[in-house]
Amino acid sequence: MSVSAEHPLADERRGGTPPDAVEPEVPARTTPRRRGAAMVALRVGGTIALMALAVRGVEWDRLRDAFGGVDWRWWLAGLAILVAVQFVAALRWAVLARPVGFDLPLSVFVRRYFEGLFFNLVLPTSIGGDVVKAYRLSDTSGGRVLAACTVLADRVAGLVALAVIALTAWIARRHSLSLLPALLIGAGLAGGVFAVATVAVGNLGRLVRVLPPVSALEAAVARLLPYQQRPGLVTSAIGWGLIVQIGGVLSVACVGRALGVEVGLSTWFVVVPLVNLTMVLPISIGGVGVREGMMSLLLAPFGVPRETAVAVGLLTLLTAVVCGLLGGIVFLADERHAHPRT
Repeated sequence: MSVSAEHPLADERRGGTPPDAVEPEVPARTTPRRRGAAMVALRVGGTIALMALAVRGVEWDRLRDAFGGVDWRWWLAGLAILVAVQFVAALRWAVLARPVGFDLPLSVFVRRYFEGLFFNLVLPTSIGGDVVKAYRLSDTSGGRVLAACTVLADRVAGLVALAVIALTAWIARRHSLSLLPALLIGAGLAGGVFAVATVAVGNLGRLVRVLPPVSALEAAVARLLPYQQRPGLVTSAIGWGLIVQIGGVLSVACVGRALGVEVGLSTWFVVVPLVNLTMVLPISIGGVGVREGMMSLLLAPFGVPRETAVAVGLLTLLTAVVCGLLGGIVFLADERHAHPRT
């Protein structure tokens, strides 16, 4: 007896599915593009929510009055300091990049650093500017991976310097220390960090040997082995990072002075590093909302009104935006030079 094509067994023998059978559901895969879009959406939502929280309870008339009384000369001084700091930050990056093969003029690192500031401003991610810096520092895929490693090392050096200043200022404030003891504590913390960095860099070879072979992490760390022969480079980068962070504090202090905030410089050395450390968290775009909320929270014990503290945050944001737009000008000029019109 032949089996007709209409019989369910015929479908099974052909590898088909019987009419009554239920196919198992295959879970939908989340593509990297969808995950990226979801993260951007979350950060946009976080930015809106944090900004709403920062301005909750603000008296808008007083906020308008705060901006109406800005001394723009002090703001320009803060902007000038922030721009100058970027040159020092570019030098810090060059200190880390040149030993691993990027033997380029300092002007190249300066241009790429400013371009990174611009793309950090316009891209809704925390690392957009870093990716652009690494991409434009080299013309090959391998070189770009190595450039990304130097960008990461530069970031770490900056964060370590920021943590040293924040901890020093917090200890000095908590114990009401004068300038000299505070400087001694800062020097001690910096010395400890330098010692740890020297030991860590000196053991990069051992770290490579314990990492999984032929892995991306092992390859990335192996590219940094030249630092092992010159561990002083990392401590030098952290030292330049201290100068960068001090400049950042002075810039914000000038912004506060522009708004008539009468607090001591030591207060800004407590407030600004803590604000910057909080802004590292990937919960908003460009730290918007985080900066204003933290300024309000940390300046309140020093008698600064909420409206004025929020104004400090917003005016500091304006300073960063102007600095980033300078990076956009650098990017456009560099592109025009690289691809002249015919």
